[in-house]
Amino acid sequence: QVQLVESGGGLVQVGESLRLSCVATGSFSSSNVMGWYRQAPGRQREFVGSITHDGRITWRDDGKGRFSISRDSDRNTMYLQMNNLEPRDTAVYYCNIRPFPFTGGHDYWGQGTQVTVSS
Repeated sequence: QVQLVESGGGLVQVGESLRLSCVATGSFSSSNVMGWYRQAPGRQREFVGSITHDGRITWRDDGKGRFSISRDSDRNTMYLQMNNLEPRDTAVYYCNIRPFPFTGGHDYWGQGTQVTVSS
């Protein structure tokens, strides 16, 4: 059974930073991609960014420049560094892992961590 646990969320002021972590445990493909998604109140879950097992990064456009993603494959841990946070970044942030390339089948989600940016 694969489990993902996110941490690092919280309440911050505009312009501040947060670093989110996601730890994956269990048995999953060594060729995989871990991703961050977020869901704001009343909106659909949206892609933020992802990183493959070998370090290839994909971004949602408006995350570039303010956010960075990294991964410690030895610890099966992914990070999301978020700088210069804005109110529109307020959301629950979820971690995901799936085989890479993903051709369908099962993927896994964490429970999410709340990020609130106050103006």
